[in-house]
Amino acid sequence: MDKIIEKKTGWRVAFTKKAVPWWLGALLGIFIIYLIARPNNKTLRVDKDTLTVSSAVRGEFNDYIRVSGRVQPMTTIQLSPQECGMVQTILIEEGSKVRAGDPILILSNDNLDLQILNAEAELAEKENILRNTQIQMEQQKLDVRQNELEYGTNVEKLRRAYEQQKALYEDKLIAREDYLKAKEDYELSLKKYDLIRERSRQDSLYRGTQVDRMEESLENMLLNMQMIRKRKGNLIVKAPIDGELGLLDVVLGQTIASGAKIGQINSVGTYKVEAQIDEHYIDRVVAGLEATFERQGETYATSIRKVYPEVREGKFKADFKFEGEQPDNIRAGQTYYLNLQLGQPEEAVIIPRGTFYQKTGGKWIYVVNKDGNKAVKREIRIGRQNPQYYEVLEGLEPGEKVITSGYDTYGDSDVLVF
Repeated sequence: MDKIIEKKTGWRVAFTKKAVPWWLGALLGIFIIYLIARPNNKTLRVDKDTLTVSSAVRGEFNDYIRVSGRVQPMTTIQLSPQECGMVQTILIEEGSKVRAGDPILILSNDNLDLQILNAEAELAEKENILRNTQIQMEQQKLDVRQNELEYGTNVEKLRRAYEQQKALYEDKLIAREDYLKAKEDYELSLKKYDLIRERSRQDSLYRGTQVDRMEESLENMLLNMQMIRKRKGNLIVKAPIDGELGLLDVVLGQTIASGAKIGQINSVGTYKVEAQIDEHYIDRVVAGLEATFERQGETYATSIRKVYPEVREGKFKADFKFEGEQPDNIRAGQTYYLNLQLGQPEEAVIIPRGTFYQKTGGKWIYVVNKDGNKAVKREIRIGRQNPQYYEVLEGLEPGEKVITSGYDTYGDSDVLVF
C-alpha cells in the first residue's frame, strides 16, 4: 500500500532539497557583498607597549646639525731633510717644545763628504792654474814691452842715419843708393814699430779678457764650494718655527731620502677643529657659519673658516676657528661635538626624531586615531631636520600622534591595530 507524502509548506520549504541552490546563491551573494564592502587595507596587530608614540606640535624649529670634530694645530709644517743621509743622532723626542733653529736630528752622508773633498781639490788646482797663467801673462807683457822699447830705440837710430844720409845726398857727397837704403831702413823700422805697438795693445786686451774669465770661473768655483759646504750644514735637521714636535718617524741608522716626510712641527697656542660633514649638507655649509660646543660646563663659539670641496666616502671636510676663548688644556687630537647653525629658528610643525625615518625616508608615517586603538599609514613631507626634531611640511596637524619607532617588522601594512 502506497504512503501518501505530505507536501511541505511555509518555512519548512527552505529546508528541502529544492532549496539548496537558493542557499548556495544567497551565500555567494553575501560573499560578493563582503568583498565589495570590506576595507582594502592590510591590517597588522601589534603590541602598543613596544611602540614609541610622539605628538606633532607647532614650535620653534632650530635649524642646526651636530657634527664631531677633531682639534688640530692651526699651522702645521712638514719636517723634511734637504739632504739624504743616515740618522746618526736624535736630539729631540716627540712632544717636546722647540724654537726656530733648534737642531732635531743629525744625519751623516759619506758621499757628500767625498764631494766636498773633490771640490776643494779642484778649487786648489784651478787657483794654481790661474796664478801660473797670470805669471806667464805678466812675463809676456814684459817681453812685449821690452821689444817695444828696443824697436823704438832702433827707429830713433835709423831716423838719425836717414837724416844724415839725406843731408849728404843733397850736398852730392854720397851716392843716391846709400840715401835710398837709409830711407828704406828708417821707413821699415817705423812700420815694425807700429806693428809692435799694435801687438802690445792686442795682447793687453787679450790678457785682460782671459784673466777676467779665469777669475769669473774661480768665483763660480768658490760659490760652488760654499754651496757644497752649506749642504753639509743641511745634514742637521732644524725646527723651521717655534712650536711642538708633533711627530718624528725616524730611528737610528735609518737612511732618509731628501725631501721625505719624517715629522711635523705644530704651532702652539692657536688651534682649529676639523669636522667631517655629511654630503647632504654640502650646499648649505659655507664659510662664516657659527657653531658652538660645550666642555667642562662652558660653551665655546667657533665659526667655519674653510670648506673643502672634495667629497670622500659621502663626507666633506670643514675647518672651524675659535671665536674668543679656547678651552683650557686643549690638545691636538681631542674630539669636540659641534652644533652647527645652518639657519635662523622658525615656527613649524615638528615631530621628534625616530628610527621610522630609516624605513620611510620621511615620505609617510603611521598616525594614531583619536580612540588610540589603531594607527593608519599617511603620506607626509619632511623638510629640514636637526638632532632632535623633523620639520613636517605637509600631512600632519599639531596635536596628532604618530609612531616614531622603527617600522622594520610591519612590512607593507596599512593599518596597525593595538
